[in-house]
Amino acid sequence: MPLSEPSTKPRSNAQRALHELREMIFSGQLAAGSNHLESELASLLDMSRTPVREAVLMLEGQGLLELKPRKGVRILPVSPDDMREIYDVLTELESLAAEQAAQRGYEIADLAELGQAIEDMERALSAEDLERWAVADDRFHAELVRLGQNRRIGMIVSMMRDQVRRARATTLFMRPLPLKSNEAHRRVYQAIEQGDADIARAAHRAHRQQSREMLVDLLERHRLRAL
Repeated sequence: MPLSEPSTKPRSNAQRALHELREMIFSGQLAAGSNHLESELASLLDMSRTPVREAVLMLEGQGLLELKPRKGVRILPVSPDDMREIYDVLTELESLAAEQAAQRGYEIADLAELGQAIEDMERALSAEDLERWAVADDRFHAELVRLGQNRRIGMIVSMMRDQVRRARATTLFMRPLPLKSNEAHRRVYQAIEQGDADIARAAHRAHRQQSREMLVDLLERHRLRAL
């Protein structure tokens, strides 16, 4: 008699509201600095105000929004200072992952997903499709960390990935086409393929540092305009 699969407990409405509101914030659908009534959010999610209120209180505790008396909910802007700190950590951890990946002695077949992400980014840039480029860029960085085979690096990086996604959603269409970013990805790939750990680490560090400066500069200029 086959074993039955373990049942998964369905999400409560409050959990579903939390998940969906987080996704809307991180994707930019609920834009930084925008204001919303709780009744509006409840209508958007097609549920009552009670679970939405619970989710809003949890998101306020996570620093993603604030409740303003008699004014509803304000989505908090992305902080340039937060992004500096997050990118400092990401730079160190992902650069270490790149170094460790290069030390693994991977065959070309093992790097297929990393290479495919680069190809997809280049096709997206040829079509000037920045959203598709961003999806492929996320895949590249996630695969790079996976190839490093350090579970703790993976756990810490995954905790920060949503905040980076949110900042990029804010700045994606303010930036020029990321041609240099694709060149940097290719250098990292080649260093891993060739087993050159020093170059893999240095190339990825330079890439992340350049991304950090560009992103923080855009956030600061955007914040000044919004004041």
